[in-house]
Amino acid sequence: MNRSHQHHVHTYNDVKDRNLLLAIFLNILITAAQIIGGLVSGSLALLSDALHNFSDVISLIVSYVASKLSKQKASINRTFGYKRAEILAAFVNASTLIIVAVLLIIEAIKRFQHPQQIETHLVIWLALIAILFNGFSVLLLKKDSKTNINIRSAYFHLLTDMFASVAVLIGGLLMKYYHVYWVDSLLTFLIALYLIYVGLDLLKSSTKMLMLFTPDHINIKEVVRLVNRIPKVKKLHHVHIWNLSDDELHLEAHLDLELNITTLEFNELLLEIELVLHNEFNINHVTIQPEYKKEDPKEVIVQD
Repeated sequence: MNRSHQHHVHTYNDVKDRNLLLAIFLNILITAAQIIGGLVSGSLALLSDALHNFSDVISLIVSYVASKLSKQKASINRTFGYKRAEILAAFVNASTLIIVAVLLIIEAIKRFQHPQQIETHLVIWLALIAILFNGFSVLLLKKDSKTNINIRSAYFHLLTDMFASVAVLIGGLLMKYYHVYWVDSLLTFLIALYLIYVGLDLLKSSTKMLMLFTPDHINIKEVVRLVNRIPKVKKLHHVHIWNLSDDELHLEAHLDLELNITTLEFNELLLEIELVLHNEFNINHVTIQPEYKKEDPKEVIVQD
């Protein structure tokens, strides 16, 4: 059964990595086309979209490398392997989203003060191509983005860029038929604000994981309450709960026992605790230090 599970995970990761590679290739094509098109047409929105697409390429490469590293085996010097590489990649990608957004806002303000005539025909066609390519990339990563923060950071890069391309298309149409050229700067500014909104949310999530904060969906008081209801348990204390990676949720704690039980009895008790924690909170890695009449603080949270 265990071998079957490992084979399934291996196949899933292969598909995930192939999707990332394909998205990288598509975004390299989009970036090259938009840079050329932006320079020829004079469109800041198109150039800003190209810059965002270039950041997409970097973020996708970072995500791909992190995905590969996360599957490296643990060793004596790296007892967790590289499992936290994907969280680090999400942090980097979220940071780049915000940096790109700030640069776009600066350029949008400059261009708004000095509007320029733009070759709208080229802008419209390149925006349509970018929407198609980015839309396909978004579909490739959508499923994995729900369960993996690394893929989610790359997914949001692509999703916001697809929205940006839609905005560029709308702007191109408005400029073509109504000659309202300042809309190019306005759309760039709005795209940048959306990037900051998404980037800050991802930055917050990845920072919480890197700092080993308790996941938002976990109520430690409820965890303690359910464990304390189990026979032979006196009190669960010194509790730490954190995400090692997106799919590994760890609990470390001390367990004060009612009785001086044998090691075999403790093994049975530990199995019962593991089942409760997994079924109720999806905690899949439990480390518990058993204690009996030990003199130490019994608070739930203790600064170690």
